[in-house]
Amino acid sequence: MPKLKSRKAAAKRFRATGSGKIVRRKAGKNHLLEHKSSDKKRRFSKLVLVDERDEPNVRKMLPYL
Repeated sequence: MPKLKSRKAAAKRFRATGSGKIVRRKAGKNHLLEHKSSDKKRRFSKLVLVDERDEPNVRKMLPYL
């Protein structure tokens, strides 16, 4: 059986935790940061779990995750 390729765009955005869940970065911390509060910017820095409805799609894009 040949190896499956992973979607490189997805590989850069998602990673697995030790227990096998998938985490992602939050949106909103790339630009237009001047008017956002420090609290809001700090919240954007945290990692968050991928929603359970999106997880099958992400796992399909990253077969060895």
